[in-house]
Amino acid sequence: MFERKKIIVVGGNAAGPAAAAKAKRTDPDAEVILFEAADFISTGTCELPYVISGEIEDYEKIVYFDPDTFFRKKGVKVFTKHLVENINIRQKKITVKNLASSDYTQFQYDKLILTTGSKAKTIPNLSTDLENVFTLKSVSDLVKIKGFIETRPVKKVLIIGAGYIGLETAEAFVKQNYEVSILEITDLPMPEGEQEVSNLILELIRKNNVKFLSSAKNTKFNIENNKLVSIKYNGRFIEFDLVVVAVGVKPNADIGLTSKLELGKFGGFKVDSKLKTSDPNIFAAGDNIEVINKITGRPDYMPVATVAHDYAHIAGANAAGANEHAKPVIKNIAVKIFDRAYCQVGLSTKQAKTFNYKIKTVYAIAYNLVKVMPESRKVFGKVIYETENKNILGAAFLGGQETIGYADLVSSLIYNKAPVTALAEINYNYTPPYSPFVNLLSVLGRKIKEEIK
Repeated sequence: MFERKKIIVVGGNAAGPAAAAKAKRTDPDAEVILFEAADFISTGTCELPYVISGEIEDYEKIVYFDPDTFFRKKGVKVFTKHLVENINIRQKKITVKNLASSDYTQFQYDKLILTTGSKAKTIPNLSTDLENVFTLKSVSDLVKIKGFIETRPVKKVLIIGAGYIGLETAEAFVKQNYEVSILEITDLPMPEGEQEVSNLILELIRKNNVKFLSSAKNTKFNIENNKLVSIKYNGRFIEFDLVVVAVGVKPNADIGLTSKLELGKFGGFKVDSKLKTSDPNIFAAGDNIEVINKITGRPDYMPVATVAHDYAHIAGANAAGANEHAKPVIKNIAVKIFDRAYCQVGLSTKQAKTFNYKIKTVYAIAYNLVKVMPESRKVFGKVIYETENKNILGAAFLGGQETIGYADLVSSLIYNKAPVTALAEINYNYTPPYSPFVNLLSVLGRKIKEEIK
């Protein structure tokens, strides 16, 4: 008698549905089941701030599938509000809690794919269980924030953290005419990036009426009646109505601790190139794993949606019997900050020094279009390269949408180990309404060539 392979996927945000659908396509005869603890699957996490800002009208527009539609179109059974609490590796069984009924059920699997994603970091002495303190990590978080705003008088908003999520969230609330402050433990926003860019970002957010409360290590939180009512910052009390904690994310790999799957130094699942964990019947993909950094050759943590999606396809295919391999990753990330785009690709200066590279950096400011064009504006760029072999290690840009293309091109050059002087030798496009006569990358390349003569 023919027995269908049973593939179970744990986690249904971004990587989970991609892995499940790929597994079903690879082996149409397999029974594929997906469990998700939250209310929604297949959501657009990166789009969350744009629902708050009103640029996306309704959160339902970033919920791309419901369980019934996913089963109808992909052939995958989906159970929401079902939490996988335990994995019995020896018996190849999982224990699942129905969060609606509190009932427990065990399910047998042949292959298991863990796509549990990441979870928001928190800070000491400030619980996100407080009535007006939130994270912005999921559609469920978004619904809570929207519900609070619609039922309470909110005027002053505090964002804790000045990284990607914090800056996007700050802009979102500014667009809805709230008074916004950012509380940051360091001196500058985007502290892990380039200092020159951080200074420019500070000017930019202040220009857009965001108060920046820096060096906030000793800030005190004043809590009354299960709400944060004010903070004590530099000796003065500042009141707030709503708080969003945006201090980064970490791998959601807790289930690996109980099942004794091997974790890396960043707390994510260790996987091989086929995305197998330390158990050959369990795969993992998404923000819960550690990847190999293409530049350093070492494990790294890169919670990036595109990487999660690509790796999920590989994990899904391999769980269904394929033989695909994941490639090392180059970090390539961007964020919109009011009317500017900030891009960071590869290693930052701080990271390069941490890995003991001997480096030089070059920066330049150029125009995105010829000056006579009405939309012409200045763009900042910085390149980090290795002094010995002249390989590009990273770059940062602050400007308009054109910076995305700059970052993608630099990423390609890094991947192919092109020398940094290649920036000066590329034939760049020139079209007055869309591209400059002298490209910023060309300017950077020429400066570098002069430097290394």
